[in-house]
Amino acid sequence: MNLTFDKREKKDIILIVISVISLLTSFFMSIEYLSWIAIILCGIPIFKGCIGGMIRKFDIKADLLVSIAIIASIIIGELFAAAEIATIMAIGGFMEEYTVKKTRGRIEELIKMTPQFATRIKNGTEERIPVGDINVGDIIKIFPGESIPTDGIIINGESSIDQKTLTGESFPADKKENDEVYSGTINLYGSFTMKATKISQESSLQKLIELIETAKPDNAKIVRQADKWATMIVVIAFISSVLTYLYTFEIIRAVTILVVFCPCALVLATPTAIMAAIGNLTRHGILVKDGQSIEELAHVDELVFDKTGTLTYGTPKVVKVISDEPKEMMYLAASLDSKSEHPIAKSIVKYYDEGELAEVTNFKMHIGKGVSGIINGSRIVVGNKKLLELENIALKSDDETKNGEIVIYVAKNSEIIGKILLRDTLRTTSKETIWKLKGLRIKTALLTGDNEETAKSIARETKIRNVKFNCLPEDKLEYIEREQTLGHKVAMIGDGINDAPSLRKADVGIAMGDIGSDISVETANITLINDNIKDIPHLIRIARKTVQIINIGIGFALSLNLIAMGLAILGYLNPIEGALIHNIGSVFVIICSSSLINYKISSKNDKKLAKKNLNKTKLKYNYKKPGGF
Repeated sequence: MNLTFDKREKKDIILIVISVISLLTSFFMSIEYLSWIAIILCGIPIFKGCIGGMIRKFDIKADLLVSIAIIASIIIGELFAAAEIATIMAIGGFMEEYTVKKTRGRIEELIKMTPQFATRIKNGTEERIPVGDINVGDIIKIFPGESIPTDGIIINGESSIDQKTLTGESFPADKKENDEVYSGTINLYGSFTMKATKISQESSLQKLIELIETAKPDNAKIVRQADKWATMIVVIAFISSVLTYLYTFEIIRAVTILVVFCPCALVLATPTAIMAAIGNLTRHGILVKDGQSIEELAHVDELVFDKTGTLTYGTPKVVKVISDEPKEMMYLAASLDSKSEHPIAKSIVKYYDEGELAEVTNFKMHIGKGVSGIINGSRIVVGNKKLLELENIALKSDDETKNGEIVIYVAKNSEIIGKILLRDTLRTTSKETIWKLKGLRIKTALLTGDNEETAKSIARETKIRNVKFNCLPEDKLEYIEREQTLGHKVAMIGDGINDAPSLRKADVGIAMGDIGSDISVETANITLINDNIKDIPHLIRIARKTVQIINIGIGFALSLNLIAMGLAILGYLNPIEGALIHNIGSVFVIICSSSLINYKISSKNDKKLAKKNLNKTKLKYNYKKPGGF
């Protein structure tokens, strides 16, 4: 991901950096007055936000709580505490605003995927026109390597179409006459003509853009747990201080109440725990954009997986070679396929990898079927059933597969000499990951754009209970919305552009960072930088532990403040003792939070927990097509 900042953001970064430097200098060199730099640079914007919220809608929440904490810290002479709170809050606010901006920028990149011009055939003449001028019924010619400008139906020709943008399918889809094609997908090989069935503004790609822009959690911004107590504590503290003064006329008691009330521990409970958790996760190659995502993830009870590039590697791989002479057959197949750029051909060549290949003459590519050519005087054909039928080569037996493999036949002089089975293979860590998630009592679901057999095969291998195949982006979105309506907290993990709407709609979106598209990465809340899905269980455990630590910190801070406030009202505490007590609370919260930095669960306990909970889980497959649940 490229980090780019506008002028305002650069200014904010400079102010934050200056504040951090002044804060560290103040601490290590004991030059207390330097803390004023951070208080002024980071605190003033917080004060402005607090005053603005109070004037506009009497918003007594985080800003007011933080403002009082800063002012109270200054009053009791704790300049470093005031500067620390102001700086932490400034950093958090900047990260939140920057994330929103980056998401909008990636949506603009998606819009650029739509071609600006198209070739229309009118009265037998080809003409280049703006895509926006395409009308329903227009005849459009699509050239090799060109993006399809709008949805339509092929009326002449055939090709292989890369549909990853919309469906996430791992292999190109073969298209012929009367088949539908969609905007934003890419024509890989042959030219064809199509009839437009939609104008570009109503096409599948535009629908995808709209989904990304509008699909977001209903509770888009959760309220931090400290905020829940803000109004109550503010009111109680000020009323107690005023009443104590009116009853005793002792200003020391009134001031002490404000001092012990200073909610440093309460304010620090959430950010310190989250910062420690983020540090832990970063070491595991997990990038978390904001604390809200960790809080949400702690309550997730369902995790939805995309297949291609998530549970699987996303590229076709040879899984089996069947032939009486496998070396000779692979030599011929790899030699012929070396002339093709098709993903399946590349996989066959990569699998062979045994030295020099044979010279090929009369090479011919059969779009959507395979390739043929002459090697050492023999006619070699490598392709699917359609190519065998075209070449009048008879199959020896029924070769239907049950695991979604793609079958490629190899024929020599019109006689089949063997076949090659390819498949988008499961990641080595997928089974273990699903197993551990079930141990954490997380419901799992697989939503994929691939066909039924492939989806079922992956589900059987991973033991995922709920499976939905042939999914378009809106199908995935519909499933997530339905689960949320039923009261589930849903996390979604995916890697492609087609997953972006679902990642944004889910309570927590998790993207594959290494192979994932920039759009899905920027739309998601959390990114697995190295695509290690085995770290997802650790991510969930850290999230749950973080919320637990936050609750402990808030509970301790509230209890300490209330007890100290009572003692101050009765006159048993003076301002100096009150300042000591409130600092004890802050130290306790920081110590609790720091335990998250190196938190991990042992492999032995991990397996024991998973096995215990798995015994309570009955596996029952639930295969679904789009449109019905």
